[in-house]
Amino acid sequence: FTPDIGTLNRYRIPAGKNIRVDDAFLEGMEIPIYYDPMIAKLVVWGKNREEAMDRAIEAIDNYQISGVKTTLDFGKYVLKHPAFKSGNFDTNFVKHYFQDPSIMREAMQEEAVALAHSIDAIWSDLKNREISEYASREISSSWKNRME
Repeated sequence: FTPDIGTLNRYRIPAGKNIRVDDAFLEGMEIPIYYDPMIAKLVVWGKNREEAMDRAIEAIDNYQISGVKTTLDFGKYVLKHPAFKSGNFDTNFVKHYFQDPSIMREAMQEEAVALAHSIDAIWSDLKNREISEYASREISSSWKNRME
């Protein structure tokens, strides 16, 4: 569920009655590391929960995305899961029903890489700020400097 950087080499969204996609990207655009992992929001409508879930699965199947990883397969997994279909779930759904070790391990590795990039960016910003602040001050005496 971490952001995936790259170019949207192919980006085709599902369309049709009772399907809406809210997005801010076009095919060929770059997705930077600082962007939210959600590049689009899929909204569907149905006469009832079952019809809406079926439409959502069909819409997911009609997405065409390459160049970045998505969570579309996970969304489809959730929509087809018996607990979700029955409405018998809570905010611990992932913890209770999605424990594929390889997927969880990959997600944790991606999270560690994203965290390392974030720490590096923050550290660089702090170093640059300290250098900039120090270089821009004219220190004629300690007394004057403390009073300003």
